Amino acid sequence: MNAVCLLSGGLDSATCLAHARREGFRCFALSFDYGQRHRYELEAARRLAQSLGAERHIVLPIDLRAFGGSALTADIDVPKHQSVEEIGTGIPVTYVPARNTVFLALALAWAETLGAGDIFIGVNAIDYSGYPDCRPEFIHAFETLARLATKAGVEGASRFRVHTPLIELTKAGIVKLASTLGVDFALTSSCYDPGETGRPCGACDSCLLRRKGFAEAGLSDPLEYPS
Repeated sequence: MNAVCLLSGGLDSATCLAHARREGFRCFALSFDYGQRHRYELEAARRLAQSLGAERHIVLPIDLRAFGGSALTADIDVPKHQSVEEIGTGIPVTYVPARNTVFLALALAWAETLGAGDIFIGVNAIDYSGYPDCRPEFIHAFETLARLATKAGVEGASRFRVHTPLIELTKAGIVKLASTLGVDFALTSSCYDPGETGRPCGACDSCLLRRKGFAEAGLSDPLEYPS
């Protein structure tokens, strides 16, 4: 079975790809060069696609900096904190407007071309920093859209399913699952504001949630953070 797997280069998407491979899917990994501040993640995605046995890996250019509106795609400071407890409620400025909608739509286009009915995305609705496009309601709505908006769906050739194997896991649960799946944590990149060499800042929302996850899982994160 063919499946399209969204692969950012981060811990969650790497775990999702590894899970899909374990389930027996031939995985076609899709990443996006969307003008993100943390573009280093694309190097991580390339390494992970090879390490985890993707059939093919496409890095698709789509410049969301033309719209801006996010700390990841505009000249807006990435929030930094001392602890997870300092992360505010609500939708943070690192939310990229409609990002997962755009990404899933393009994954759907590739899936239909491949004759694949399965798409994997590493969204997580617990430790997810408040992003609205990581919720189960969004995923279910997109599956409905996929059936209505594609030739394969309308003609009944494919019943598209968006797999979200991590959606009910905490970050610690994701770390534990990744460990059992053999994900090489050293190949992943989670930071929203890394240095030129990819070194994580250690203080953005993504870094703090990752560090919390490793600590609660009782495992060591191989990435080096500022002291």
